[in-house]
Amino acid sequence: MNYYTVPPPAYLKPYVRCFWVFEHVMNPGGPPYIYRSIADGCAEIVFHYQAAFDEIGTPGIANNWRAGFHFQTNHHRRFITNQSFGIFGAYIYPFAVPYFFNIPADETSNEMPDIVTFLGKEGGELEEKMMLAPDNLKRIEILTGFLENKLKNKALKNHNIVAAIKHIIHGKQTGPVSGLADKFNLSMRQFDRKFNEYAGFGPKTILRLVRLHNATQHHNTDKPLTQIALECGYYDQSHFIHDLKAFTGYPPSFYFSGNAEGTEYRYI
Repeated sequence: MNYYTVPPPAYLKPYVRCFWVFEHVMNPGGPPYIYRSIADGCAEIVFHYQAAFDEIGTPGIANNWRAGFHFQTNHHRRFITNQSFGIFGAYIYPFAVPYFFNIPADETSNEMPDIVTFLGKEGGELEEKMMLAPDNLKRIEILTGFLENKLKNKALKNHNIVAAIKHIIHGKQTGPVSGLADKFNLSMRQFDRKFNEYAGFGPKTILRLVRLHNATQHHNTDKPLTQIALECGYYDQSHFIHDLKAFTGYPPSFYFSGNAEGTEYRYI
């Protein structure tokens, strides 16, 4: 199993958190591989350049979904394959969605469209280039060029709300979000509306997702669950248990047991 991340070029860093690669060679006659994506306040652009997955429990998602978007989401999903696979992805901030694709983030939340459905002809052309690329260095070059072209003649707008979203995503908000509007010089009405437009969810939901993300980084430790909960900003263990079950599908005792799906990789 091979998983690694690659930082984006400086021009894309305000929008792209990292590129990532996840590859796995299946043993002949072995069990299928189940890929679990947990709830996340950020979004992904995903290319299955070797094999494809079926989504478990969701009719209509077939093996021909090889490239597309997994937007910011407040629930987990499960995918299965019986073949060796290679996946290339870009892990992007939710506010990058409006900048790259001219659509409010809250219109994409919990959606997973294939790339042609979402981008039309240019999506098909990008998919073909990514699938035919000889290696992942070339895929980085192709996707970087595509995203940079999307940003031509554009500049970051609504700096205050973008700063507020980053403030939460990077774990700098450990208390209630009620003071964020004042901190970033926005009225509560402006703050709520703009936050949903650029983050896809309200600030309280994003804060919960960030706490979850921080907690999952401890899956290889022997720390007590109570300590993990407190270090990640949960008020008590009951809130921690509730959020972990809601966003990963697992109770903490099993998630941190080392046997949970989807703990082989973490973006950043």
